[in-house]
Amino acid sequence: MKALFIGGTGNISTPVSEIAVQRGIDLYHLNRGNREPIPGVKSLVADITKPKELEAALKGHTWDVVVNWIAFNTTDVERDIELFKGKTKQYVFISSASCYQKPPVSPIITESTPLKNPYWDYSREKIASEEVLIKAFREEDFPMTIVRPSHTYYSVFPITLGGWTEYTAVHRMKKGLPVVVQGDGTSLWTVTHARDFAKAFLGLMNHPLAIGEAYHITSDEALTWNQIYTFLADAAGVEANIVHIPSQKIIEYADQNGFPSEEGNLWGDKSHCALFDNSKIKKLVPDYVATIPFSEGIKETLAWFESKPERMIINETTNRFLSELVKNYG
Repeated sequence: MKALFIGGTGNISTPVSEIAVQRGIDLYHLNRGNREPIPGVKSLVADITKPKELEAALKGHTWDVVVNWIAFNTTDVERDIELFKGKTKQYVFISSASCYQKPPVSPIITESTPLKNPYWDYSREKIASEEVLIKAFREEDFPMTIVRPSHTYYSVFPITLGGWTEYTAVHRMKKGLPVVVQGDGTSLWTVTHARDFAKAFLGLMNHPLAIGEAYHITSDEALTWNQIYTFLADAAGVEANIVHIPSQKIIEYADQNGFPSEEGNLWGDKSHCALFDNSKIKKLVPDYVATIPFSEGIKETLAWFESKPERMIINETTNRFLSELVKNYG
C-alpha cells in the first residue's frame, strides 16, 4: 500500500505513521519539513497552500490512500478534491467528533447522530467540509472516507483548561495550586490513546467498504472529568486540588474579561457527556480493541512532555485565568 499523509507529525498522526511503517506501508509525508522526520517515512517537502511547490512535490505520484490530517475548512477540502481526483483510490478526511449534535439528545453517539454544533466554529467548518466531500462522492465518485476522532491523546494533555499543548495545569498541580473542572466533574467523557486509534485507522485505509462512509474511532473507556484530572495528578505524583465551576460561569468570565472564548470548548464539546458506539468501525476492522487505559497512557504523555524542557509550556494567560476563576467562583 502506497499512502500519503498530508501533515503526519502531529499528536495523532505520529503514532499512526510509526505503526504504518512497522506494518510495511510505503508511507510518504507531505509537509513543510519543520519537524524531525519519522524513521522509515519518505518526505515530500512542500507547503500545501502553495500550488507550484505542490505540483513539483507530487509530480509522477499516484496513491492507494491520501490522508489529510490538517484540513480544517471547505477551501482545504475543495483544493484536495481537485488535486487528488483520479490520483488516489481513497481520500481520508480527518473530521471531529465535536461535530455531533450539541446539546446531545442521547449520551450514546453513533455515526447517524446528527451533525450540528452551534457553539464552535471549528466544528461547523468540519461539518461543512464533510458536506463538500459527500457531494463530491455522490456527483463525481470521489473516493472519500470521513473519520471523526474524539479527544485523542499522545503528545497532548486531554483536559479542559490548562492542557492540550500546555503544561500549565500540571505545573499548577505540582505547585499545589487549584485546577478548574467544569460543572461538578461527574459527566462522562471518552479519551483515546493515539496508538489505539491507529489500530482501527490503519484497518480502514485502502478498505473498499470504507469508501463513502464516515466512522468515529474511540476507546470504550468511560471516565468522569474528576477521574481524568485525578489520573493526570497521579501520574505527576501529586494530589489534584480540583475546584468545580459551572460551565456558564467559565464562559461568561472569559468573555467579560478579555480571555480567549471557552464557549466552543465547553458548550460545543466538553460540558456534555460523550460516549461512543464503535460498532461500525469494529464491523469493518473486527480485531480493533482499545487496550491502553487512560491511567497508564497519561503517564507516557507526561513523560513525553517532561523529556524536553521546551515542551513544558506554562501559559501565563491561562494561569491567570484559572487563578481568577478560583478567586471569583471557587
